[in-house]
Amino acid sequence: MFDDLAKYLGNPRNVGAVLDGLLQHVYLSLAPVLIGLLLAIPLGWLAQRTRWLRTVFLGTANIVYTIPSLALFVVIPGLLGTRITDPLNVVVALTVYTTALLVRPVIDALDSLPSPVLAAATAIGFKPAHRFFVVDLPLSVPVLTAGVRVAAVSNISLVSVGALIGTGGLGVLFTSGFGIQYLPPIIVGIVLTLLLAALVDLTLVALRRLLTPWTRLGTGGAP
Repeated sequence: MFDDLAKYLGNPRNVGAVLDGLLQHVYLSLAPVLIGLLLAIPLGWLAQRTRWLRTVFLGTANIVYTIPSLALFVVIPGLLGTRITDPLNVVVALTVYTTALLVRPVIDALDSLPSPVLAAATAIGFKPAHRFFVVDLPLSVPVLTAGVRVAAVSNISLVSVGALIGTGGLGVLFTSGFGIQYLPPIIVGIVLTLLLAALVDLTLVALRRLLTPWTRLGTGGAP
């Protein structure tokens, strides 16, 4: 097996295909995380302030996240008028999933904010929108980051499903390997997917620590 793996990676054409698949995988999985976060934050803010919107948004999010990913990948081309193999379909589908997944963490993060801090911010003259960006959102980062980590790792795994309809990413290594009953590309695809998920997760943890230095005060530097 190791000989076959060495031969596979020793071929420049195979290495180029692997790198292309990795870059596609990064784009297809992480672009929806960014877009979904930008959509989920205002939706969560509205839901947190309005009881009936909270019920509607959370109910809709729960329903959306139960839709099988492959079904969504197939349905979206009909809605957008794109080819079924267009990578845009995966980006849109995963953006929908990410938004649905992050609405609840945004609401929970805003619910967890300490009332005295919010009252103090309001007392010194912060308007609701200004206070949200200067006080509420920064204090929500620890809780919100946990949801983003789940969404990012989930997307990295779901992108592989898109390879079944020919949209690219590391999943192509799985389908091509199974198609010709050849193990090396499958192993490479699995290892790179796991490493990518671990790297993204560690990056998000580091980003959370960078954005919330006050959480480390008095902890002796513990994570």
